This record gives sequence, C-alpha cells and structure tokens, in this order.
Amino acid sequence: MHEMAIVDSLFQIINVKVKEHQIRKVLKVKLKVGEMTAVEDLTLTACFEAYAQNTVVEGAELVIERVPLQGKCRQCTSVFRVSNYNFQCPQCESRFVEIVAGRELYIEDLEVEK
Repeated sequence: MHEMAIVDSLFQIINVKVKEHQIRKVLKVKLKVGEMTAVEDLTLTACFEAYAQNTVVEGAELVIERVPLQGKCRQCTSVFRVSNYNFQCPQCESRFVEIVAGRELYIEDLEVEK
C-alpha cells in the first residue's frame, strides 16, 4: 500500500505551507493523480483522513482529479489516449511513443482559512 507513503509526503508539503503562511485551517486539498500512479482513491482517502486527525487538516475535503494516460507518437506526433497500456500509435502504428500525461501526482490547490 504505497498510498500511506504518498499521504505522508503530501502532509510534509502541507505542513510546510501551514507554517509558511500561518494557516489556521485547511478546508480543501485538490490533488492531480495520473492513471499510471496506480493510486487507489478509497485507500488514499482513508490514509488522508487518518493523517489529518488532530491537525489543521482534519475535516478537509480531499478532491482527487484523475489524469488519463496519454501518449505522443514520435513518428507522426499524434497525441492519443493510451488504453490497457498499449503504447502503439493508432494513426501510424509506431511503437515510438512518449508519455505526455498520466504520471502526475501533486497538490494542485489548497483551500485554507488564515
């Protein structure tokens, strides 16, 4: 379960921001999570709630925005949605594909009360 390690890292970042900006309460945390991260939403939410207990984050809404896996063909430059991890261009059938989206895992926004 790597979600616990992910939430631990998220809270390290959040704690820095809380101190840096003298935040009294975190109301909402918005995450961008790419398809390739293999993060389970329910597990991530449960870990988030456990970490948030007795902190300024307790009761905050966790919003997870999923980013689909996309590739870009290095032959014809077509950008396409990758399904079932099939990294083959649907236009020219080349396998020279670069991942352009789907590996994201970061805090996009914090809604806070100062």
